[in-house]
Amino acid sequence: MKRSVLMQLRIERARNRLYALAEKHRGVQHPAVIKQSMILDDLINQYNKEGTQKKPIE
Repeated sequence: MKRSVLMQLRIERARNRLYALAEKHRGVQHPAVIKQSMILDDLINQYNKEGTQKKPIE
């Protein structure tokens, strides 16, 4: 499997966990929800960074 596909799966799992936590805690102000949001942001930033890096010419 390609790295980008694996990263997309990780992002989707993190997003689903965020939704579940927000529902469980009835909002987005709970520390657990904020922490999960930050984790999701980091994953998305990593994914975007990978997409902008140029591969060396062989």
